[in-house]
Amino acid sequence: MPDRDELMTQMRARGAALRSLGYRVRFDLTDTDQSILLDAAGGNMELHEAGPAEEADTVLALTSNNLAKLIAGKLSPMLAFSTGKLRVEGSKGVAMKLASLLDED
Repeated sequence: MPDRDELMTQMRARGAALRSLGYRVRFDLTDTDQSILLDAAGGNMELHEAGPAEEADTVLALTSNNLAKLIAGKLSPMLAFSTGKLRVEGSKGVAMKLASLLDED
């Protein structure tokens, strides 16, 4: 199981694509009770540890393993959502844009 630092490193590696998101997304890791905030609202991409109350345009709740698969392109965001491996709170449109950015290589 990847830890939060590994996941943040993987996300930084996808920074060129994620920078264009234009929103704040919090990833709530359901298996570790930790959160990561991806802040791409200002044209830059910043990642940091987040608390469960930290504001975001969209909150994605999933396990750390599923987030690692999502970042690596080994798990379809649509499949994860439809099978209950991914829960979305807030803007579904932001989640869809994030999914399309993760699909880009």
